[in-house]
Amino acid sequence: MIFRLDYRRYRQPLRTALRTAHGVLAERRGVLVRLEDGTGAAGYGEAAVLPWFGTESADEAAEACAALGGQVGADALAAIPERLRCLRFALQAAAERNGPAPARNHLPVAALLPAGRQALEKIGPLAEAGFRTFKWKVGAGDMGSELGLLDDVCAALPAGAKLRLDANGAWSRRQAERWLERGAERPVEFVEQPVAADARGAEDLLRGLAADFPTPIALDESLAGDADVARWLGNGWPGVFVVKPSLLGDAVAVLERLAAAKAKVVFSSALETAAGARAALRLAFRWAGESDSTASPRARALGFGVWPLFKDARLDGPAAAPFLRVEDVEKINVEAAWNALS
Repeated sequence: MIFRLDYRRYRQPLRTALRTAHGVLAERRGVLVRLEDGTGAAGYGEAAVLPWFGTESADEAAEACAALGGQVGADALAAIPERLRCLRFALQAAAERNGPAPARNHLPVAALLPAGRQALEKIGPLAEAGFRTFKWKVGAGDMGSELGLLDDVCAALPAGAKLRLDANGAWSRRQAERWLERGAERPVEFVEQPVAADARGAEDLLRGLAADFPTPIALDESLAGDADVARWLGNGWPGVFVVKPSLLGDAVAVLERLAAAKAKVVFSSALETAAGARAALRLAFRWAGESDSTASPRARALGFGVWPLFKDARLDGPAAAPFLRVEDVEKINVEAAWNALS
């Protein structure tokens, strides 16, 4: 099949800057793609690049689109190099016409809490809205202050709630050990990326921490591409895989490997616009989940409680809610996001 290719770059401010261990993120850059087939039907995708996560830049994705020309076939799409993994994901999503049926009708969503003391102001309203899984950005400030806040954050959670601690690789080994020890006595579901993926001996350190502490550890920045997922699976990683489909290149193949290994998977946003959000969430709903001791598929809360995100609401995915339904995903107005960039 031959497609007509169009693309549009974007540089869009966020409604509220996001503070993490990587710094303050005030805007998102990327590329939206549109593939129209011979019948006039169009599909959309997004290269939601995050260069500090090891992806290509928006410039590189746009240059590759320009090099493809206005008409592309399946061979050209398949030949996109692995280093342009966000663009590969975007083009695969745009070319898809009739994907597999979803495995679930609805999935729980984790609420995103801001770094620092501001988290305390958000928990009450989010709990009243029905959220029972919360993700708190840590590692963005003084560790002693953050550790001191942990008990306050836990006390503010509703009964039975779970807390995810996302460090974005900010800690040293000793700092990570303190958090993991503290987390074992609190409702911490897991600690996400406690040490930097590119730190010296990071893989051995992460495996050692996972073996020494009962608090589960999740990999995020350590999964910078298809090869990373394959390596950690080969090493028998016992913890959670935080999967950002938008950053994985051939996400379908990666998810097939994770499913075959019965890996513990949490689907997470890469702060996409509506185009990337719909593609990533479709994959999340097709995931049957690993089986627990009762042979029932286990649904882990989606890390997609990020919207409203953009100052221009036409770019947003579905509003953050405790549960997301299949129909909510299919109602995402990708064409409106595309038109917003005209």
